[in-house]
Amino acid sequence: MNRLLVPLLTSAGLLGGFGVARASGVRAAGGAVLAGVGAGVFALVARRGGPWRATAVVLAYLGAFGGSHPLAKRLGAWPSVLAVAAVTAVPAALLAER
Repeated sequence: MNRLLVPLLTSAGLLGGFGVARASGVRAAGGAVLAGVGAGVFALVARRGGPWRATAVVLAYLGAFGGSHPLAKRLGAWPSVLAVAAVTAVPAALLAER
């Protein structure tokens, strides 16, 4: 697996999920994007790194999603999502493979 694939997917899932929710006005649509990418990331990492690593990456991904909400009150919506997407790429890259 390309070492950059998982960090790119986690960042794209956060950005895409927020973008879809914002553009459509339907938060559930953004959540569906977030969940779909999260499931794909779990499958990719579990195949190469095992289920524990996959769980850790997905927990970081979901933690970033949750953390973006209070951060948005200080930074604004898009800057918050950009910040957590960038930060989430680090554990995703480090944990993606053995």
